[in-house]
Parts: sequence; C-alpha cells; structure tokens
Amino acid sequence: MEIDARRMAFRDLNTLLNQAVGQGAKHITVRNVNGQRYIGTNLNAQVTIDLHGTPGNDLGAFMSGPSLIIHGNGQDGVGNTMNGGEIVIHGHTGDALGLAARGGTILVRDSAGYRAGIHMKEYEGKGPTVVVGGGAQDFLGEYMAGGTLIVLGLMTRGSAWSRARFVGTGMHGGAIFLRGPIESHQLGKEVGVAAPDDRDFCIIREAIGRYSAQFGTNADQILDADFVKLFPLYLRPYGRLYAY
Repeated sequence: MEIDARRMAFRDLNTLLNQAVGQGAKHITVRNVNGQRYIGTNLNAQVTIDLHGTPGNDLGAFMSGPSLIIHGNGQDGVGNTMNGGEIVIHGHTGDALGLAARGGTILVRDSAGYRAGIHMKEYEGKGPTVVVGGGAQDFLGEYMAGGTLIVLGLMTRGSAWSRARFVGTGMHGGAIFLRGPIESHQLGKEVGVAAPDDRDFCIIREAIGRYSAQFGTNADQILDADFVKLFPLYLRPYGRLYAY
C-alpha cells in the first residue's frame, strides 16, 4: 500500500495508517512526509512503514510492534514511551530521543540532539536499545532508569561528545556505552565509568550488528575501538529530596 502525504493533515494521515493496519496491511509506503506528528502512535501490529521525508514530533509514541523506516530526519520525541518494535532513521534526529521508552530498538544513522535517552526504563528484563551513530548533545541519558544507550561517534571530528555536558545526570539504571573517551567534568555526579566486560561487549556487538545491517557500515571497523561504560552509582540519587 502507498500513501501520498503531501499537504495532508497529521490526523488524516494517522487515520489512514490506522485503517490500513486494521485491514491487515503488512507494508505501507508513505511519501512526501513533511512534519506530520504522531505517526505510528499506539500501533500494535507487525507492519513495516517506510516514511519518505521528515516526520514530526513523537514518531512511534507508545507503539508496540511496527517497524518504522525513516528515509530522512526525525524531529523531537522519537520513540516517546514506545513499548516495542523498531525505528530506523536514515539521518539525524532532534531532542529527547527515546523519551521514557520501555522496549524496542531505535537506530539513528547520524547524530541526536539534547537529552537522548532521557528516562528510558526497563522491567523484568525488557528494556529499550538506542544506538546513535554520530554524536549527542548535553544531558545524554538524563534520569535514565534502564535500557541500553550506545553512542558511536561516527562522522564526527574527534570525540563525538567532546562538547556534551551533564552526561548521565540523575541516571539510576541501565547502561550507556560510548565509543571513545569522556572527561570527568562532562559527567553528572551520579555516574561511574568502567571498561565494558564480556557481557557488555555481547550487547554492544549485537546492537552494532543491527546498526550496520541497516546502514551498510562495517561492524568490525566500528568495534575496533575503545569503548567506555557509564553506569549509575546510586539507585535513588534524589531520594533525600522527596523522602524523609
């Protein structure tokens, strides 16, 4: 099935998508996407949706099953509170990537904006995986409560996060893996730094394998680098502010 979204209001586009999925569509191509919000929101089906253009905010919010392939850039709130499925972005994305995501996979070929991975979470072994191929801005992994966030620093000069500050501020769960070093002054006070162990490298290899399969990069070359792991030092970093 193919939809031309040129000059289409976001409500009309999402209505068409919901109807198509409800009728059993397994592959939908949407062309001329230009800022329509909430695409894929709350969809719970095994369907692949190819989006050509730039979708608007909250792409894939609350979704549980679809595969969204974006042939362009994402805006803010990609994967907001997503439960499952996959979002693949052949470009860069804006702020709050993976906001409060609870499952699924998000792969961004290029860079992400501020607060990527904010408040990601996990429950009973289920959690999200987010891979950013380029760099990320301040407050990476802010208030992160679970899941896996990987930043590769490809297509950037020097360290991908050389200008990022407050990395991991308020982090109390999950893990962040960076391909390359990070200075202590860039970290939130709630974060520790360590070398990844064997189990960590299994997670990294699997995630980079998926990234390379989508974007045609060489996984072995990406893995041939030093990674660092950021982990939370405290389970309740702000407990004293709200409990006595």
